[in-house]
Amino acid sequence: MKTNVFDDYRPLLVSIAYRMLGSLADAEDIVQDTFLKWQQTSAHVDSPRAFLVTIVSRLCINHLKSARVRREEYVGSWLPEPVVTPAPGDESLSMAFLLVLERLSPIERAVFLLREVFDYEYGEIAPIVDHTEAACRQILHRAKVHVKTSRPRFETPSAHREELLHRFRDAATHGDLDELLSLLCEDVVLYADSGGKAPAVLLPIEGADKVARFILRAPGRLLPTNLVQSVRSVNGQPAVVSMLDGRPHSVFTLDVLGDRIRAIFIVANPDKLSAIVDAFDDRELTGSPAER
Repeated sequence: MKTNVFDDYRPLLVSIAYRMLGSLADAEDIVQDTFLKWQQTSAHVDSPRAFLVTIVSRLCINHLKSARVRREEYVGSWLPEPVVTPAPGDESLSMAFLLVLERLSPIERAVFLLREVFDYEYGEIAPIVDHTEAACRQILHRAKVHVKTSRPRFETPSAHREELLHRFRDAATHGDLDELLSLLCEDVVLYADSGGKAPAVLLPIEGADKVARFILRAPGRLLPTNLVQSVRSVNGQPAVVSMLDGRPHSVFTLDVLGDRIRAIFIVANPDKLSAIVDAFDDRELTGSPAER
């Protein structure tokens, strides 16, 4: 009976934990720990959802506190683990959005996500993070200021994002520097996450000219010639997934502002590509903010 109840809420718990941690592997570990605590609970629980969300949120907060030390020791740029999504359009899963959340404290991140993404009331959030409702309002205000400063809102339709992705690929394939420059914001940044385990630049590349010239030079230096590529929905955005000998090689996605590309994300760390195995099988992230 307890297992059935937990299974009902598992997609929601994974959805929260992934947004909190930026890692599907870590999220699944946290959800498994939540299940064990749920199994060990002997007292009657009036609201399983509230109980389980409280456990998973607190475990994530604790995990983030220790993760900050590990991130400081990470080789090169750190990017979230890419996850397959059923269709584009979920901004709260995007690489860019998850990177902005990295700038928040663990408590700020929990309050922001529960309120702004999962639409929890302050009265529900307060006991989860062990703060008063008034404190939660202040925490959310600070978090929103950080998010707005780092990422001003500008809605770009999914179809337009995919169009820009295809134009970018075509320009890179044909060595068209002028077309690449026309697609990039002046202050565009390219991030490549290899964790020191795959060929990649270790530091972000900034500026349209530097990024465009790197993109044109990269195939000969960093990419095998026998890659098989396809455009898929990853982290709620159109992305190029590259496979090499049947295994995931890298995931490439863009952050778009209007008609220009403001950031490029390349994940090549093999430890972060396990969820891409077997052409987007049953490890898709299916939980949604609506599942409350």
